[in-house]
Amino acid sequence: MHQYEPAPEPHKEPRRDGRLSPLAGLLGVAVLSAILSSISTFSLLSTLGGAAPVSVSPTSGPGNAAVASNQAAQPVVSSDSAAGLTGVIARAKNSVVTITAQGMTGDRFSPFSIPTTGVGSGIVVSANGLILTNYHVIEGASQLTVTTADGRDLQATVVQTDQVHDIAVIRASASDLTPAMLGDSSQIQVGQTVLAIGSPLGEFTETVTKGIVSALDRDITVADQSTGAGKQLTGLIQTDAAINPGNSGGPLINDQGQVVGMNAAVSQSAEGIGFAIPINAAKSLIDQAAASNA
Repeated sequence: MHQYEPAPEPHKEPRRDGRLSPLAGLLGVAVLSAILSSISTFSLLSTLGGAAPVSVSPTSGPGNAAVASNQAAQPVVSSDSAAGLTGVIARAKNSVVTITAQGMTGDRFSPFSIPTTGVGSGIVVSANGLILTNYHVIEGASQLTVTTADGRDLQATVVQTDQVHDIAVIRASASDLTPAMLGDSSQIQVGQTVLAIGSPLGEFTETVTKGIVSALDRDITVADQSTGAGKQLTGLIQTDAAINPGNSGGPLINDQGQVVGMNAAVSQSAEGIGFAIPINAAKSLIDQAAASNA
């Protein structure tokens, strides 16, 4: 199978055009790649099981003020209504952004640093600019640019991060963004319809793919590019919706337009095996970001 640009190995020199170099599969494991051509990204080493996992605890509940108000402010649009699934998608796309991360990378054999550019996706979670994405999308970036669905380029800064669970919240310089509807990932079921939205390959913005929830509570092992150390991501949603490099940080939505997960990784050794972080695992960080910028 064609490999969709796996994560670069530690200290791998990027191509001179700014894209990160691809890397062959690792021996003895089912190699997976983080779904972002990024400055510093994860390479998934193996699926399901492995070392002692890091717990990903759902954080939904009445205490999540920013999340609760975001959910209450927007009506759920059923895919069975006159608007149908196309209407659900049209609205959801307004809350998806493309994130361009610029930085510098070095080589242990060279004293020189080289400019790099990575592209990922993000989910608008507040009108005043808070955007949810993967930590590996923004890791090591010195400059972040957010491109909105209506074509604006906005500068952004990092507000909150959770490296353990690969979650980050950034703030773009805007006050009129369209927040996504956040669902309850504890209610999703195997077999239900889901859609992935993002910017695959960094250029096909607002791409929508459709699939189902293939499995729940999956554990995978990832390798940090900068250290090479293995890290567990647990409690993930497995889906067969097509996701590719550049989809990292984008939403996995249900057929009512509610975000139930954040796309994070895809298998490069098999077809239709992708993983998303449950949205409940990010709600606490969203509230912290909202409180710190109140």
